[in-house]
Amino acid sequence: MAVLVRYYAAAAEAAGAEEERLDLPAPLPLARLVEDLGRRHGPDLARVLGACSFLLDATSAEGAAVVADGATLDVLPPFAGG
Repeated sequence: MAVLVRYYAAAAEAAGAEEERLDLPAPLPLARLVEDLGRRHGPDLARVLGACSFLLDATSAEGAAVVADGATLDVLPPFAGG
């Protein structure tokens, strides 16, 4: 199952990439994927992920949302400005 993860701002810096494609064995809850991303990229990204909001296929999503094959996940840290 293929998923595209796109990181923005501080999340991209902590992940060391603006995007990555993941091959997952099966659909899983967003919370589990976020946890896995934190382990995969280390404590800096794990810390940033704790403050992020997420768009799953362009729709706001929270932990129980299911990430399915072909999904795009946007990882959005808090932005400053006005």
